[in-house]
Amino acid sequence: MNIQQLRIIAEASRQNFNVTAVAKALYISQPAISKSIREFEDELGVELFIRKGKRILGFTEVGNRLLGLAEEILGNVRKIKSLKNEFLDKDSGTLTLATTHTQARYMLPDIIKRYTLDSPKVQFVLHQSSPLEIASMLDSGDADIAIATESLKNDDRFITFPFYQWHHGVIVPKAHDLLNCRNITLNSISKYPLITYHKGFTGREKIDKQFFTRKLSQNIVLEALDADVIKAYVSQKLGIGIIASMAYDENQDCDLTLIKGDKIFEKNTTYLALRKGQFLKGFVAKFVCLCINNLTIEDLNLKILNTNNVIA
Repeated sequence: MNIQQLRIIAEASRQNFNVTAVAKALYISQPAISKSIREFEDELGVELFIRKGKRILGFTEVGNRLLGLAEEILGNVRKIKSLKNEFLDKDSGTLTLATTHTQARYMLPDIIKRYTLDSPKVQFVLHQSSPLEIASMLDSGDADIAIATESLKNDDRFITFPFYQWHHGVIVPKAHDLLNCRNITLNSISKYPLITYHKGFTGREKIDKQFFTRKLSQNIVLEALDADVIKAYVSQKLGIGIIASMAYDENQDCDLTLIKGDKIFEKNTTYLALRKGQFLKGFVAKFVCLCINNLTIEDLNLKILNTNNVIA
């Protein structure tokens, strides 16, 4: 029996027994997940999951009992990891932030620069991952802070703070005929081949929902993890792009034009998240307060202690 097997049990419950999602969240392959489950069941001598063919449908009675124990053990593991921090200098150490490419590339550089200039004893570690992986890193204690648009706000393991709000925008090559439209709408955009984010990244779910709600088709010719790739292919005239508007730079992207999307797309909110009940190092709290306007360390500590509260 090992910690990884317990994490698989807990993550299987969170991901509704979707083995693909479990594998992505824990950064391991699906065959490794299946092997680990088989070995665990062989060791215990009982089946933990209800199966139909190769599909996992849910927990057996023993699996349900084990889930509660696994969550308790994993919680204690996180406490053990954080125990040493109580004896560290509150002004020095390593701050690990898990976030997406969009946040790391376009929103965080100025904030991190200000922070590191003011806190030279802190080593800043930046992990760029998918939203599922970001949540898993924060939950396991491998990250102190998580920042993402998707997946964090409705996860009851975390306390979340609104970081900032933004809209998608449309990028087109210079002189594109879409620029001749006086009133650009979602319907106008749907008539062109589209290049945008992978599902699960940078507000893609909201984009799809708006097209679906208005019964408009999406001719998506390319999906990418980050805006830089999207912009590169729009420059090659493969299609028009839908990106987070802050990813457009008028000077660097001089061959492209941004069509503002505040009247086309729904508003998105990026959240900063912390684990409920975690011990918060002084220099971590300082970074959180730098990101969240009008938040003091005293207020932050009160919210952290109230582990049943999710800040909306």
